[in-house]
Amino acid sequence: MRFLAAGVLLCTLLVGCGTGSADRSDDAEPTNSTAPADLMHSPSAPPVPVEVPVGEVGTMFESTTGLVRAAATPFESWSQISPNTIAIHFVTGTPECYGADAQVTETDTQVVVALRTGTLPEAADKACIMVAVYATMQMTLQSPLGNRTVVNAA
Repeated sequence: MRFLAAGVLLCTLLVGCGTGSADRSDDAEPTNSTAPADLMHSPSAPPVPVEVPVGEVGTMFESTTGLVRAAATPFESWSQISPNTIAIHFVTGTPECYGADAQVTETDTQVVVALRTGTLPEAADKACIMVAVYATMQMTLQSPLGNRTVVNAA
């Protein structure tokens, strides 16, 4: 019984001891003076992908529908292959078990890519290794990219 009381007291003390965060206002926005203003974004906004040279290619993935446990996945960078073709670069699992599906929405000013990654239907009941793979997926645009920006879907 004495050990139980000592354990409860220890837990209470550990939870009660903080790092001084009570002095900080929860409404205060964190600042990062080293990041350029155009690269900063709110935690709920998807990251802003950057353009990289065409030669930076990962394992090629084809768009696959019917993925199991699919989730929105932001892509990190993109490349322009031709006036009407771009490639997006992202991290996912091995192509034996994991797939990706991308939907593109084009406006006059943006190309918005909604990327989802998940388990391939035929691998849903398999044991898959958890290895990160740098992946690339190409997509053809309806209109030449021109001066439009390529962004992640919200």
